[in-house]
Amino acid sequence: MKKQTFLSVTIWLLLVVGFDAQAQEKQYSVSTVGFYNLENLFDTINQPDVNDEEFTPTGANLYTPTVYLDKLGKLEELISDIGKDFTPDGLAVFGVAEIENASVLKDLANQPKLKPRNYQYVHYDSPDLRGIDVGLMYNPKYFKVVYSQSLHVPLKDADGTPRHTRDVLYVYGLFLGEPMHFFVNHWPSRRGGEEASAPGRALAAQTAKSCIDSIMKDNPDAKVVLMGDLNDDPVSPSVAKVLGASANKEKIKKSELYNPWVSYYKEGIGTLAYNDAWNLFDQIIISESFLSKEQKGFFMHKALIYRKEFMIQNSGRYKGYPKRTYDFSVYLGGYSDHFPTYLVLLKEK
Repeated sequence: MKKQTFLSVTIWLLLVVGFDAQAQEKQYSVSTVGFYNLENLFDTINQPDVNDEEFTPTGANLYTPTVYLDKLGKLEELISDIGKDFTPDGLAVFGVAEIENASVLKDLANQPKLKPRNYQYVHYDSPDLRGIDVGLMYNPKYFKVVYSQSLHVPLKDADGTPRHTRDVLYVYGLFLGEPMHFFVNHWPSRRGGEEASAPGRALAAQTAKSCIDSIMKDNPDAKVVLMGDLNDDPVSPSVAKVLGASANKEKIKKSELYNPWVSYYKEGIGTLAYNDAWNLFDQIIISESFLSKEQKGFFMHKALIYRKEFMIQNSGRYKGYPKRTYDFSVYLGGYSDHFPTYLVLLKEK
């Protein structure tokens, strides 16, 4: 086996991934792409024009610098480990949600276990009233940003008044030289009920889909990765109908989207829990161009939920749930109320 480098990990597969029944060896580069809702990663400063008072030292949560640094340390511990079963560099690119600003991404990237990877980030301020945004973090050894844009979701209340939510982040770049398009999402919540709030998520889905359709019109073989906390499950209309994301590889046509999380959801496996039931809101959906294993570019090998025992609440009313940061205003010292998800990508060398 060749020595591991920062660009890739050399692995030898005896065709257990279904390429051939022959006992021959193939050599692959391995990379991982992920998504994680960081659950209210705020700084401690009261920002004007947003409702962030509870995440300040004198607010309801008593969100002091000590708490902030502890939360950064917890996230660092977890993020640094995701994907290391496949590559020592861990996540090459990952989207994040529920971050307050670029400052917290900078602080996260500078944590001791993450700093050696030199993570960079793309971030735009969204109009969300709580002041939370999405972002994309990337290891520049793997990914080079060429273009980025914040896509506005024109959400409105019943009376036509604009209702501010998170923008969709679009980033185009080169993933080890291969063109790739990333969309990071945090769609409107289910507050007010799943059915009543569904149009907002459909609108966010359409905002991303319109841009994807434009990309696919120019290049049907484009590599597209849509990720995020969709506040909907893989079978929800916003995902299955508006995005048209399907789990049936055999029937997916060129330019369409593949959703590897449907089987997880149907088996009762999720990324967050509510009222003792699991949802799978944290999804990474890919274009059909990632499915063929007989190609020169990266293809999807596995879709995984990162879930370890230390991330699970072991007592109280949230027992068995992802270990969250707060129980109302009581600091639990957890990681997030969501589990992260990630994809393992392979490329034949």
